Amino acid sequence: MAADWLGSVVSINCGLALGVYQGEVSSVDHASQTISLRQPYHNGIRCHLPEVTFSAMDIKDLKFLNIQNTVNKPSSGQGAATEPSVILSGSQGQSNRVTQPHVTSSSSQSSTAPITILRRAPTAPTNSRGATQATLKKNSVRNGGAGGLMRTKDDECFGGGTDENMDADFDFEGNLALFDKAAVFSQIDGIDSHSNRAQHQSTQGEQKSLSYRHDENILEVKPVIYRQITVPQHRGKEYCTDSGLVVPSVPYELHKRLLAAAERWGLSLERRLETVGVCSSQMALTLLGGPNRLTPKNVHQRPTVVILCGPHVQGAQGISCGRHLANHEVEVILFLPNFVKMQESVTNEVQLYSRTSSKQVASIKDLPVSPVDLVINCLDCHENPLLREQTWYQSAADWANQNRAPVLSIDPAVNGQPPTVEAKWTLSLGLPLPLTETESRVYLCDIGIPKLVFQEVGIRYHSPFGCKFVIPLHTA
Repeated sequence: MAADWLGSVVSINCGLALGVYQGEVSSVDHASQTISLRQPYHNGIRCHLPEVTFSAMDIKDLKFLNIQNTVNKPSSGQGAATEPSVILSGSQGQSNRVTQPHVTSSSSQSSTAPITILRRAPTAPTNSRGATQATLKKNSVRNGGAGGLMRTKDDECFGGGTDENMDADFDFEGNLALFDKAAVFSQIDGIDSHSNRAQHQSTQGEQKSLSYRHDENILEVKPVIYRQITVPQHRGKEYCTDSGLVVPSVPYELHKRLLAAAERWGLSLERRLETVGVCSSQMALTLLGGPNRLTPKNVHQRPTVVILCGPHVQGAQGISCGRHLANHEVEVILFLPNFVKMQESVTNEVQLYSRTSSKQVASIKDLPVSPVDLVINCLDCHENPLLREQTWYQSAADWANQNRAPVLSIDPAVNGQPPTVEAKWTLSLGLPLPLTETESRVYLCDIGIPKLVFQEVGIRYHSPFGCKFVIPLHTA
């Protein structure tokens, strides 16, 4: 009776300790209650031993994968060969189905991949006899039968080794049972806990889990120094940037000494006027809407900017700003009264501005009555505060306050008095001056003064601008 099961392929489950074995039954001993498998696979991996013997006490479950019955028939050739035998695939309690026959030999053993567990697909029963005969006929043709010489090139290229069991369902559940996840993960956890126990005990209680913002550097080890600019005998107002850097204000006398030192090293007034014009015009273009307003499709709605200037350096800065705005297709109106004598820098800027074909007026009556997009105020002068008492100055200030347009003041004067023109934005140069308390938003412009020039006048300086030339300042 035991000899009937020899050659059958079985799967033996020996529990969590020993695992699952698959192989071909080589011997069954009723006396010792043992069963032996040749060419065994342990948990899906080929064993190094050619044969493994199991005791009945160790076997938890036994399943028949393939029940093989071979019938030897004599052949007309020399010796005897084993005819192809039909393999019935299935397990206990399931109906059998016909699968691909395979040829066995007494002189050679298979060393293929691990045995695949096959399950019957839920399909209607078929004619086993007809399927078997068709399969045998096809297999005989491939093994040199009568039709072997008639094989086409496609059969020679693609026909060899074709799996005839393509309609058989793969048993995922059965193959997954071969992998003991609990044992593997417990082993991994044991290794990790053993290797990290000492490190965990040393760091426990010392560090807490930190959550970082998108702009924080987790590799940062040195503390950030926010006060990177120091001014001698500073008692004035302080500002801070968006990143938290402290920017102190400087009195006008120190600011004047700083500009004079920069001129001695080559930063002339003309170069400073050009830098201020570029930076202030760039800020004005942003306030006007930037790329959303200044597009080729929006030429019929060009923004209008009125620049109020006086006959001094601050006025020359405003004229330079207007020239750059006109170059960017902004409709600029320059207000500059007719003076008998003006500074050379103002005259040069006016001559260069006249080549832009933009409008220049000398009377308040020529300014637009309706609100414009932006008013740039450059009326104040640091050296001559008496200009406020002149008629043209007061008329221009009244027009700016009544036009209801937002005002940008460039380098306003500091004289302890409230500003004549209420500005929404204020642009300071290099370092801010101690401006009076207003609702104006303060911005700082980089005019290109080197670091050592600041040190020459006693200022320890580190640039707060980063990647920009104009940055906002906040009251500290």
